[in-house]
This record gives sequence, structure tokens and C-alpha cells, in this order.
Amino acid sequence: TEGQPSTRTVLLKDLHNGKVIFYTNYESRKGRHLANNPHVSLSFIWHQLERQVHIEGIAAKVPAHESDEYFKNRPYKSRIGARISPQSQPIKSRMQLIRNFVKEAAQWIGKEVERPGGYAVTPTRIEFWQGRPNRLHDRFLYTLQKDGTWKVTRLAP
Repeated sequence: TEGQPSTRTVLLKDLHNGKVIFYTNYESRKGRHLANNPHVSLSFIWHQLERQVHIEGIAAKVPAHESDEYFKNRPYKSRIGARISPQSQPIKSRMQLIRNFVKEAAQWIGKEVERPGGYAVTPTRIEFWQGRPNRLHDRFLYTLQKDGTWKVTRLAP
């Protein structure tokens, strides 16, 4: 639905040149959403440390050669699974998924398995939160300026 937020879990795979990297199927629900609106919001939380980091930014596809390099390092079965999964789409049964896996695996014997893709998020806003007693938490907001520098602002808890 247009304008409706959609939360999904992604696995942070790298921080490269100031960008947050994750991989997914471009045809997945999140891939389709990113094709229509590249603005993203990421959250990381460490409950035991009472810390959070929130990042807002713009997602763009990772260059093909970087996606290829990452994908080649994944375990073989994981690569096959990534190829056959119609990620986020309805499926008839787990058995059908297993049949598709076996059929796909047979096609790639002795060959490099082709991959889906990845995204690099360029942060424009980063907030760091540190929990403190009596709710007197520390919050710092970093906002990317037009000249490429970051403005740092302390926020009330």
C-alpha cells in the first residue's frame, strides 16, 4: 500500500565506504519496495548494553561485481536456496520448495551459481541512544550536511 511502512529483517553483511550493506532478492517484497522508494530506516538494538543505533538513508543496488563476490562466499546450499526461493511470495507447500531446490541444484552441478543482488544504504541521519538510570538517556543525532560533514546534536531523552 502506498505510504504504508513495512518492516523487515535484513542481515548486515558489511560496512563499506560509509555504507551499510545487505543482500536480498531484488524480486522480494523489500526489493520491490526499494525499487519504488529507496528511502530506508534501519534499527540495531543491544538490550544487555542498553544501546540502540537508528539509521535513515537511501538504498541503492550494490554493483554486480560486489554482489558476485559476496554470493560466491556463501555456502553452496544457501546459494541454491537463494535462487529458488520466490522470496515473500505465497508457496503451496514446503515439499514444493524442496522439489524446486533439488531440481535447481541439479542444474548447477560443476558451475558457478548465479546470484540475486544487494543494497548499499548511504546514511543521511544516524541516532545513537545509550540507556541511563532514571530515564536520563544519552541521545546523539548525526545529520549529514550538504557539504558532506556531519552535524552532531544532543537530544533530550
